[in-house]
Amino acid sequence: MAANAQEAPNIQEPQEPQEPLVSKTQENGVVYLTLNRPRARNALSQRMIEVLLAEFDAIAADPGAFVVVLAGAGPAFCSGHDLKEMRATGFDPAYAEKLFATCGKLMQRIVSLPQPVIARVHGIATAAGTQLVATCDLAIAADTTRFATPGVNIGFFCSTPMVALSRNVSHKHAMQMLLTGDFIDAPTALRFGLVNDIVPEQELDAAVNALAAKIASKSRHTLAVGKEAFYRQAAEPQLAAAYTYAQGVMVNNLQSLDAREGISAFIDKRPPVWCNS
Repeated sequence: MAANAQEAPNIQEPQEPQEPLVSKTQENGVVYLTLNRPRARNALSQRMIEVLLAEFDAIAADPGAFVVVLAGAGPAFCSGHDLKEMRATGFDPAYAEKLFATCGKLMQRIVSLPQPVIARVHGIATAAGTQLVATCDLAIAADTTRFATPGVNIGFFCSTPMVALSRNVSHKHAMQMLLTGDFIDAPTALRFGLVNDIVPEQELDAAVNALAAKIASKSRHTLAVGKEAFYRQAAEPQLAAAYTYAQGVMVNNLQSLDAREGISAFIDKRPPVWCNS
């Protein structure tokens, strides 16, 4: 879904041919991925989605990556799918099927990624941009950010963003956003549970970096165990089955070198030295 759209199918904008659609940097275990179509408010073209998916696949296999920060270049985080690209295809159903299938794979890859993913949100996050925020494990937003799932306003309901949104906020809050298409401000997004925290825009980088650094200081192995277990137990409808699964995870986790090191370090009152296994 999208609020804005700028790009022809699978073609990078001609005015910025040398710029990657997604920029990547890495420091101290933190990988920074930045959507890089600022003139298009980082609208998700088919090609950008494919590039993001490839980047997350590479991060999953990187032993030096402990946490990911997902951000947007320019005045917005992400305006959603690229409506101009959709129209340029003549609303071709084969294109649409591939687009939404690939986007679904991207969202599921973020959830299945061993590393936690933090959304650094500013400007606007609309439609599939809101979907990205809801899909990430954590989100910190500038206090000036606005969010919306406005597809209903253009006859194109935000059905795929709804999947992530309805799993992050209460059903009534999700339906309010989906049925009205109205923007909500950052304090409302915090109240709804769409984001973890809001900070003044000038403090956004410091807040995100501090959170990323704190997570990156943990055992990479333990982070991966915990993230997978969280989503698997949350999807289990039976409470007893969720506990049975989680108990097995803890038994296995206790056999890891990092669990034994962490427990010993706590008892000995010293910092742990992780081996990430």
